[in-house]
Amino acid sequence: MSPRLFPLLLICFCLRAISAENPSLSAGPVEIETNPAKSAVRFTLGALLHTVHGSFKVKSGTVHFDPASGHASGQIAVDMRSGETGDSARDRQMHESVLESARFPEAVFAPDHVRGQLAMSGDSQLEVHGALRVHGGEHEMTIPVNVKVQDHLVTATARFEVPYVAWGMKDPSNLVLRVDQTVKVEVTISGRDVPAK
Repeated sequence: MSPRLFPLLLICFCLRAISAENPSLSAGPVEIETNPAKSAVRFTLGALLHTVHGSFKVKSGTVHFDPASGHASGQIAVDMRSGETGDSARDRQMHESVLESARFPEAVFAPDHVRGQLAMSGDSQLEVHGALRVHGGEHEMTIPVNVKVQDHLVTATARFEVPYVAWGMKDPSNLVLRVDQTVKVEVTISGRDVPAK
């Protein structure tokens, strides 16, 4: 064997071993199609007398992501009219006075950049930057996201806070009931990794 050939073979072997241990290094563009039936948005609003818990339904979503550059595109849409807390009177006030969901029936998050390495199998911690369009406004956000990939099934979970009053929604507080002006949100998106187009 040529003395020059051995180091070259050793380098090739090492690169293949590193790639096998780190599937994200060889990953190409990824497209995730959301399954709305297995996705959900939950929220928690602190109040003086008790904490309010509620949920919204995810309408649709497709996200494109290039692990090499971090560039992302697409959108995830949430049906604001589906919001419920388990109390019909409170829900009516929430929709009519706070969310104005008849005028603003959707909230849409549009990612544009992802920071971190996406493993093609197992767990990854990413930061997703994008714009959240809600209640007639658009707000730039960077959201920490935990992603789990198994057999092309992708589950992403994100937790963040929305300062809804600062974003132009009505504060439902009154003389008797005081509520926080920021709502805690947890989003779980489930979908499938499909070949990017």
